Amino acid sequence: MIRLFVAIEIDPQIRRRLSSLGATLPGARAVPAEQIHLTLRFIGEVEANLFHDVRERLHELQSQPLSLCIEGTGHFPPRGTPRVLWAGVRPAGDVMILRNRVNTVLSTCGIEPERRKFSPHITVARLKNSPPKRVADFLAGNALLKSPPFTVDRVNLYSSRLSAEGAIHRIEGSYPLTGS
Repeated sequence: MIRLFVAIEIDPQIRRRLSSLGATLPGARAVPAEQIHLTLRFIGEVEANLFHDVRERLHELQSQPLSLCIEGTGHFPPRGTPRVLWAGVRPAGDVMILRNRVNTVLSTCGIEPERRKFSPHITVARLKNSPPKRVADFLAGNALLKSPPFTVDRVNLYSSRLSAEGAIHRIEGSYPLTGS
């Protein structure tokens, strides 16, 4: 079984900035810079034959390149004890359209669309026993976070292997965004 997801790679300078941002809270485990990405679709565990089908079918993805920027911060869940700190992405609508196109391609492989609401974000840290006041201060202090725009000209298919140190991601395929 292979654990898969489709994601947008983030500009390396922005990844480093987001990773260091995630390390500023007590009880926060920052996402390492090399692991920071924007997930379009988590696929989950699949058999080898479906993995090969997904990897080939994603070549059918049709979309224009995007210009995105990182903007603002928040946490999940939105109510209750925060478990994840995230950075927002703008324009979110363009990311939603790209995600829908990824879902359309995946459906040709027999993968059902996710039922959960999609909220484009980049996870910057996972929280464990972080003081609520410090989380609130972090959010207030980073409410105006904004990166320069960066171009997204491809999406990647990643495999993810869980280890004691966290997930290890590997690019299994890269798909250029070149048209409609």
